[in-house]
Amino acid sequence: MLNQVVLVGRLVYDLQVNKSDKGRKVSNITLAIPRSFKNSEGVYDTDFIKCILFDSVADNTKEYCKKGDIVGIKGRVQSRTIEKEEKKETINEIVAEKVTFLSSKKTDE
Repeated sequence: MLNQVVLVGRLVYDLQVNKSDKGRKVSNITLAIPRSFKNSEGVYDTDFIKCILFDSVADNTKEYCKKGDIVGIKGRVQSRTIEKEEKKETINEIVAEKVTFLSSKKTDE
């Protein structure tokens, strides 16, 4: 079996690195990825994909990337269940194993 995802998109906002309850560095990001086809109104829709970065991947991405930069992410899909207003909800998200900086404002300056 295989659980592998490759995404290329723009960072929706600047990264913040926090510490998890277990002491790991963690950053939650969202990638904006335009679809390759137009909708019924002739406009390209955009998907917003939530991703999680841990430890050095989170640190390096925060150091070199800002809102609007294009990044490539290789990772896996993870499902988790949370309780929201006494109702269980399943969330799918991408756990990034590798981030490639495709256009970074720091390197463009």
